[in-house]
Amino acid sequence: MGRGSCLCLKQVSASRSELTPLVLLIPKKMKIPSLLLRFPRCYSSRRTYFTSFHFASRADFLSVASLTPVHHYHTKWICSSNGLRRELCQQVAPDQQIEGLSDREQRLIDRLYSGLIQGHRASLAEAITLVESTQSRKKKIAQVLLQKVLSYHREQEKLNQGKPLAFRVGLSGPPGAGKSTFIECFGKMLTERKYKVSVLAVDPSSSTSGGSLLGDKTRMTELSRDMNAYIRPSPTRGTLGGVTRTTNEAILLCEGGGYNVVLVETVGVGQSEFAVADMVDMFILLLPPAGGDELQGIKRGIIEMADLVAINKADGDLVVPARRIQAEYVSAMKLLRKRSKVWRPKVMRVSAKTGEGISDMWDKMTEFRDLMLTSGELIAKRRKQQKVWMWNLIQENMLEHFRSHLAVKDKIPLLEEKVLSGVLSPGLAADLLLKAFKDGL
Repeated sequence: MGRGSCLCLKQVSASRSELTPLVLLIPKKMKIPSLLLRFPRCYSSRRTYFTSFHFASRADFLSVASLTPVHHYHTKWICSSNGLRRELCQQVAPDQQIEGLSDREQRLIDRLYSGLIQGHRASLAEAITLVESTQSRKKKIAQVLLQKVLSYHREQEKLNQGKPLAFRVGLSGPPGAGKSTFIECFGKMLTERKYKVSVLAVDPSSSTSGGSLLGDKTRMTELSRDMNAYIRPSPTRGTLGGVTRTTNEAILLCEGGGYNVVLVETVGVGQSEFAVADMVDMFILLLPPAGGDELQGIKRGIIEMADLVAINKADGDLVVPARRIQAEYVSAMKLLRKRSKVWRPKVMRVSAKTGEGISDMWDKMTEFRDLMLTSGELIAKRRKQQKVWMWNLIQENMLEHFRSHLAVKDKIPLLEEKVLSGVLSPGLAADLLLKAFKDGL
């Protein structure tokens, strides 16, 4: 590399006035003609202009096969005798995820980003809709927007002495536990205390029709009219774990919009319904009175994930059953393995109807947050959650890629038919599809 030539270019962005130097390191034994064909005196595209070529040596140039202008990139091209290796030296610029964003797409990202950080609920709603889209182009645009919001989020956390900007709370419970009523009462209390509350309510999608009622917002009439609250119902679309594929991204967007308490209401209770615990700071289990004996508390895998158990509807004739179930869950939770060094899960009685115990519950939640922050467990938990969510998305996208791959796409219906008729076992059919997929790579 030391014997090569050097080509320096100045990149002038169409939307910015600054010059960005680009460097080409060019080894010997190469000729200039095709390089000159590729790089005329002024190479231009719709978005980027390259001018003022400077050659460090008059001899020996590399014939470069192509150069694609990349908007707002500081790019270094390193050439060796084995070929061309491009290294992208990315600045903290959010629109670096896609080559060739159209002007319309760039304007959309800029509009959503500026509206989001200014706290406009309409921009937040549109951004979440973009993130939830399954169209490939919109998914890529959404990732650019998320990267931009993430950069802003990091800057704000630095200004906040490295502390999280928002308190993420997951809420789960069986149907009829009063989750929506509780969120209405709890959210109103928080907005009266000058908090900004975001509620991500997840509704189960029908396995038959594929539709969802999305009716949680209609049950939170007071909170939905509050200007310091935002309620977003989303369908699961068959996703296990009681959350949507994009709930994690929606949480990030809500935090970027200035909401400092994010509540994620999830679907039901069961062994597969605690994926929400991998994306929130605190997981709360809401139960109705008379919900079974203490054995139920041990049987449910969800109880192991709970940082706080709230017995709702503890009012009127249900006060006595609520006290009994509280005592039983307290004894049941003593048998569970301790997950935190500084916090032992609590069991409380609340009434969303009368508001009794709601304020005390918030005090317990803030105590949990402060203890976890002081011990460093909260930051470590968030970092671990990011890794878990990355692998969840990889698994999902790999399955989608597998189904659409040309090597197996046509074979799937045939093998499914053979499995249904009993000619092939499911295991053998899976092995045949995986072998075809590997051979086609």
